[in-house]
Amino acid sequence: MKSLGGVSKARVVITAVVVEGRSQAEVARSYGVSKGWVSKLVARYRAEGEAAFEPRSRRPRSSPNAIDADTVELIVRLRKDHALPKALPAGSRDADTHTRVRHDRIDPSGVVTLRLGGRLHHIGIGRTHARTHVILLVDDLHVRVVDAVTGELLRELTIDPTRDYQPQEKPETTKPPNP
Repeated sequence: MKSLGGVSKARVVITAVVVEGRSQAEVARSYGVSKGWVSKLVARYRAEGEAAFEPRSRRPRSSPNAIDADTVELIVRLRKDHALPKALPAGSRDADTHTRVRHDRIDPSGVVTLRLGGRLHHIGIGRTHARTHVILLVDDLHVRVVDAVTGELLRELTIDPTRDYQPQEKPETTKPPNP
């Protein structure tokens, strides 16, 4: 139980109600505890005396859903018998490729975020596709973003690992000069 200058809060609360004659509601308000807890403490004090001040265990008295000892022993034995060896590094992973399929949704600003190599990369798709459900086909740094409903290819790019935001490519056409 919490302590107030070396004295337990339970002792202070019980003293305030039993000795000082204050109401349980008033004591609960002044010490910041529930009225139910004050009532429980006072009832425990009247039934047990000084033993009411001792901290109580919160451990349940029984566990009706507990697994019996024989079953626990069987589980432990089976885990030991069928334990797999720890995975060890296999050497160089230069030849490994990283491919995955990811289902996501384009955010309201027209961006989808992908984690590669422990870094987040934000891929601009365009606000016209905001909140569209998409499938990301990732093959190392090569990414294809496909509309999950229509199958339309929305964007295909190679991730630049040095940039967090992967902007859309500029159109090939040049703007005519101003008159």
